[in-house]
Amino acid sequence: MGSSDRILSAAGNIFARFGYRRASMSQIAEEAGLTRQALYHHYPSKEALFRAVVEDLHGFAYAAEAAAGLDQEQAGGGLADILAAQIGARFRYLLECVEESPQAEELLSEHQLQTRDLYQNFIEHNADLRAETIDRVCLKQSLVLQHGMTSRDLARCIQIAIRGFNNLRLDAGVLRELDRIVRLLVAGAIAPAAFQFRSKRRSR
Repeated sequence: MGSSDRILSAAGNIFARFGYRRASMSQIAEEAGLTRQALYHHYPSKEALFRAVVEDLHGFAYAAEAAAGLDQEQAGGGLADILAAQIGARFRYLLECVEESPQAEELLSEHQLQTRDLYQNFIEHNADLRAETIDRVCLKQSLVLQHGMTSRDLARCIQIAIRGFNNLRLDAGVLRELDRIVRLLVAGAIAPAAFQFRSKRRSR
């Protein structure tokens, strides 16, 4: 494990254990096996380090989301199965990261306060992933979205619908509800078979 990975792992552990406000750079340096001076060489402040931890967390959540969707796609799942797998993997990863931390609420609050721009970038990145997935799967499985709806529209609808789940302490019941909502949205977005047949004939 490189210095950067070791620092981020140590910082994540300390933030989870003590919360953002009580965590100190000295504690993080000790956890990482570094001096305070060495830690400050990598990150000039606790705020900068917290942003790096959040960015790293989002990156791993995105990777989990993309991999789960690809696995479901390769297994022959339908569009709803694939999108539900993506989003479920994202939330399960985040749940596993915070479920044992007694400081979860404080960390979420600091996340929203200090890294709102990172979160917005992450949302846009995820919307791109979902739109690309919708386009690819619709083409592969000969699906047609309802008249006037684009893949970006459906991706945005899903994001709006699941936004409230970001503020919940997730558990198995919440994850099941999340899965159900995604499937209902996809079911409503796919055009009836008769419309799809007419659309294909017109495109020939």
